[in-house]
Amino acid sequence: MSHSFVPTKAFFTKGIGRHKNKLQSFELALREGGIEKLNLVYVSSILPPNVKILSPEEGIKELHPGQITFCVMARNATDEKGRLVGSSVGIAFPSSHEHYGYISEHHAYGMDAQEIGDFAEDLASTMLASTLGVDFDPETGYDERRQVYLMSGKVIDSISNPCVTTGVAGMWTTTISAVVFLP
Repeated sequence: MSHSFVPTKAFFTKGIGRHKNKLQSFELALREGGIEKLNLVYVSSILPPNVKILSPEEGIKELHPGQITFCVMARNATDEKGRLVGSSVGIAFPSSHEHYGYISEHHAYGMDAQEIGDFAEDLASTMLASTLGVDFDPETGYDERRQVYLMSGKVIDSISNPCVTTGVAGMWTTTISAVVFLP
């Protein structure tokens, strides 16, 4: 079986866009994130084994206008003045680079950057931990479960990329947070 579609690199990006039209606010959020010139294909939540995480600047340099590009994206929008709007992706890394990790996406209203980022990390970490057979109590808080995940030696780390802002009167406000894959 060919591994030609297994990414070897990835990077985080995020952006906020505001415009009177919802679609154009999304395009402006993509533009702020540096990925507006791409044909984005949304994929589910697996971080391939041995993926190297690049900085956004390094990753964007490898992209070409019109390129079909795979990503995991969280997206949210509001047209309500003063409404807190946000999105975040989170990645949970396994201790073995030979094993795959998990990426989650979360979007919400009323959550600050810390809350939405923690929630995305929690989702990814919980999916990875359950796949790896880590024994944990799903009813405990994320901070406590995170310690169990890390102490298991199977989940090494998690990170997130929250993007949160406040809606503006008379305009659509869109937030995006994405993990973009590269060959």
